[in-house]
Amino acid sequence: MRVHTFFSCALAALSCTTPLFARQQPRHIHFQPTVWQRTYSAAHTPVLRIAEGDTVSTNSVDAAGFDTKGERVAHRGNPLTGPFYVEGAMPGDVIAITLHDVRLNRGYATTLNALIPKIFPGKATMKLWKSSKLTRWNLDTIAGFASPATAEESLRDLKVALHPFLGCLGVAAEGDKTPDAGACNDYGGNTDFYLNKAGATTYLQVNHPGALLYFGDGHAVQGDGELNGDALETTMKFSFSTRILRKGYLPSTKPIMEDDQYWMFYGIEKTLDRSLQAATESMVLWLEHTYGLTRREASQVIGPAIQYRIPKTAANIGEVVAMIPKAVLKSLPPAPKGQPISLKP
Repeated sequence: MRVHTFFSCALAALSCTTPLFARQQPRHIHFQPTVWQRTYSAAHTPVLRIAEGDTVSTNSVDAAGFDTKGERVAHRGNPLTGPFYVEGAMPGDVIAITLHDVRLNRGYATTLNALIPKIFPGKATMKLWKSSKLTRWNLDTIAGFASPATAEESLRDLKVALHPFLGCLGVAAEGDKTPDAGACNDYGGNTDFYLNKAGATTYLQVNHPGALLYFGDGHAVQGDGELNGDALETTMKFSFSTRILRKGYLPSTKPIMEDDQYWMFYGIEKTLDRSLQAATESMVLWLEHTYGLTRREASQVIGPAIQYRIPKTAANIGEVVAMIPKAVLKSLPPAPKGQPISLKP
């Protein structure tokens, strides 16, 4: 009886105190960058150490290194905000990066006034490309449109709906690799995908302690392929948070995204054909891993419902994103026990 009373009292005392290993409450941190990087490298000193669940509000300069005031503060070439060190993230883990706010914070953008020769070959196109210049567009955030600030009469009334997103989101590449800010691969990077916007979550494999997150390359709007070589390039205000997932959460090392409507799978290879194959394979592996489907069953989900987008052709790689609507997946049986389908509520 005395022993029972002792332990009852001890348990009562513990229940009235803060647990010894209580997790710190998530913070909301406002970070103003003063330096920018141009490689997805583990060699750069972290600009901020954050915990899983913290929300960071920060900003990026444009692809040419100009800030919100139009002053050049960094070298051209997609200067990146970061790296951000996420406490507890270790190699082999998966880091889930959710963008909560992606907002324009400058009244203009720039792009090039020609098409890339790769997509429209010929001497005339090459001549125009070699003589191309940066063209300014006005951004009307109240009306929600972009329009060229040009003297050409035929373009005077041209308007394109704004769709702000980040062209760059990645972690430090594996080993001592130092891919430049215009590159993309398993570490994410300069994917230029238009759905990398507020509400999207990107899943990337961690290669180094802390993951080392990089962001940048704000786009006011961009068509598929980035056929001008640039999107409507501008500065951006954004916020993000992270979650660390166990090893084996994803069936491959390829980048995966989700938003409210789609699951999305990147294929980043030397050609568009190979990229399409890689993106499709990534989706198939995920369906097998997440829902326990056979390859034949997965074919019946994908065949009628898969969609493809080509975010970028301007670089020396092909990039394809395979997309599957979440509405289609709702009809499938629940995922195997212990395997969450989504981080989203």
